[in-house]
Amino acid sequence: MPSFDIVSELNWHEVTNAVDQSNREVITRYDFKGVDASFTIKDKQAVVLEAKAEMQLNQMMDILSQKLVNRGIDLKTLERGPIVEGNLRATQEIKLKEGVDQAEAKKIVKIIKDSKIKVQAQIQGEQLRVTGKKRDELQQVMQLLRGADLELPVQFNNFRD
Repeated sequence: MPSFDIVSELNWHEVTNAVDQSNREVITRYDFKGVDASFTIKDKQAVVLEAKAEMQLNQMMDILSQKLVNRGIDLKTLERGPIVEGNLRATQEIKLKEGVDQAEAKKIVKIIKDSKIKVQAQIQGEQLRVTGKKRDELQQVMQLLRGADLELPVQFNNFRD
């Protein structure tokens, strides 16, 4: 029986490249002259922005967003944390969501069932397995999910005939 997996994964190599490019741009930009501002990756789960003021953090977020989009990372994976100000510094943690959580998985299963396409969807941890009798039905599900308004980007892996 043909099947495929629905996952939400990040290419951490591209995230690292985007953070490095953002750091280089902050160093060379005129409006950041003399300002100690930086981006750092924390435990492969988040990017920490650090600057002197909240306004600069907002500008840094724009830079990071632009670099991530250029590298093919969907901005739906970003979850902005609160801005913490203290000791003449402002920091913000941007979490990067990876994997399909239970609530989103149930929403995807409901979308698939409501479409009346003859396939079965099973939640397996942080991914979903979709099986059907025909390859065309699975491709219809892929098209349906690409057009659906989901809170996270999804990729399709392990397509088997």
